[in-house]
Amino acid sequence: MTQAVERVTEVAIKQPPEQAQPSTEPKLTFAEYLDYEGEPDVLYELFRGKLIPMPAQSHLHTNICKFLIYKLQRYFADKNLNLVANSLGTGVRTAENSSRIPDVVVCSQSVWEEVISRPGAGVLDFAEKPILVVEIVSSNRRDDYIIKRSEYELAEIPEYWIVDPQKKRVRVLANSTNEEGYNWVDFSEDSSIVSGQFDQLDLSVKELLNPPVVEQLIKEEQAKIKTLEQEAQTERQRAEKLAQRLREMGINPEDID
Repeated sequence: MTQAVERVTEVAIKQPPEQAQPSTEPKLTFAEYLDYEGEPDVLYELFRGKLIPMPAQSHLHTNICKFLIYKLQRYFADKNLNLVANSLGTGVRTAENSSRIPDVVVCSQSVWEEVISRPGAGVLDFAEKPILVVEIVSSNRRDDYIIKRSEYELAEIPEYWIVDPQKKRVRVLANSTNEEGYNWVDFSEDSSIVSGQFDQLDLSVKELLNPPVVEQLIKEEQAKIKTLEQEAQTERQRAEKLAQRLREMGINPEDID
């Protein structure tokens, strides 16, 4: 038994594990990353100079993104806020040679107008800080809960949401006033999300995790608008008929209070 152990140990010493060997993969600078062209239709994040291809998203993942963008855009319009919400494509620089592509990014309209025509990858630089980033947890939970949290925290992004379909919750992390990093609160499926950035946003966790089809919501919106327009047109026609009858009776409609 002792000899067998010694032989195994000797082989292990002569053949070190592959992960112990130094990586020869070239690293990119942030500037090189902005101009990098990889495989078509593949998005790449940059982590400490290393390219990280993003996996294809599930249909649920895509629907959550679309619905959240829809809700945010309606909220911005209703509150007359000069904010822009984008999904899967807008990068955020988090360190010297690191850049992430959150599932949802919210930034000011002025920042968006500055960067929209910029050549290369669409990445917000340090001075172009978003006010909210959102990640939807998929395969690598550690990335969203630990690694990306640390990066967004160090980049001083005011608010970070982790949408977790598996645990059926949304974790809202926000910068605290005591300079000790993010404070966080978990919102379960039977509650609504409370955001320091959007304190009047009406959005339940259950609705976000089981989103309706956005295209259907837009159709319903258009149908309501059409109905209201038809009702307004009917009311105008009724008012015009009444005014005409008053004129026929020798009464000026404008003289009636």
